[in-house]
Amino acid sequence: MRWKNLGQSSNVEDRRGVPVSGRTMAVGGGGIGMLIIIILIALLGGDPQQVIQQLPAGGGAPSAQRESAPRQFSPEEEELKSMVSAVLKSTEDVWGQLFAQSGRRYEPPKLVLFTGQVRSRCGHGSAEMGPFYCPEDQTVYIDLSFYRELRQRFQAPGDFAQAYVIAHEVGHHVQNLLGVSGQVHAARQQLSESQYNDLSVRLELQADYYAGVWAHHAQRTKSILEPGDLEEALNAASAIGDDNIQKKIQGYAVPDSFTHGTGEQRVRWFRKGFQSGDPNQGDTFNTPNL
Repeated sequence: MRWKNLGQSSNVEDRRGVPVSGRTMAVGGGGIGMLIIIILIALLGGDPQQVIQQLPAGGGAPSAQRESAPRQFSPEEEELKSMVSAVLKSTEDVWGQLFAQSGRRYEPPKLVLFTGQVRSRCGHGSAEMGPFYCPEDQTVYIDLSFYRELRQRFQAPGDFAQAYVIAHEVGHHVQNLLGVSGQVHAARQQLSESQYNDLSVRLELQADYYAGVWAHHAQRTKSILEPGDLEEALNAASAIGDDNIQKKIQGYAVPDSFTHGTGEQRVRWFRKGFQSGDPNQGDTFNTPNL
């Protein structure tokens, strides 16, 4: 991916290595197995509260004790930070133009880099949850160690796979600005768990679509893609599909429990956004065929 000519966003806050006060959520009874499940459930966007509310509180060591003092970062880590900032800047440019074309003003999100634990207005977040977007403070949160998990655990390497992660989270910000995510969360009390899961899947697939829309325009204006880049993003989208995750963890899939969509669905909606570049063709809520 050609990201070094994209500029750097001024909306990145670096909290890596900064201790967070308070207690962490315990992973009760499940040990490392439950920890892996948390990683998989919350990957790439989701509502962090949905995960936190299902976990028992207490039992963990104070996060301040678990965090190390601020440390120096390797050149590789600093380059990864620069890449994330460049991708965020590109999303700002693309969505700023697209919003202006529809007579709206785009307010870009902040992006916070953290290590281990972080405090947001949506509650405490952790590296185990994966990257997430908090609509309450309009901020994307990511521990860069997630990219190692993406590469090693999910066999989805590549800088454009990493860019897809950021673009997906920014897709949730776009949904927040348009009022879509608020409508979905407001409906939660009136729906059964399976019905709400269906809405959650549609929300996530639309964020994948918006990630594809970003890639379309970034490629058209800046020629960011190198050979194999698109395949990297599609591979990542497939690898973190609910069906593939559940089969990997428990050997079978439970469709009613899906919250992000199957690998095939995630690939299809990202690809559709990339091919069309039109935000208006990404209505995942009014199509019978996801």
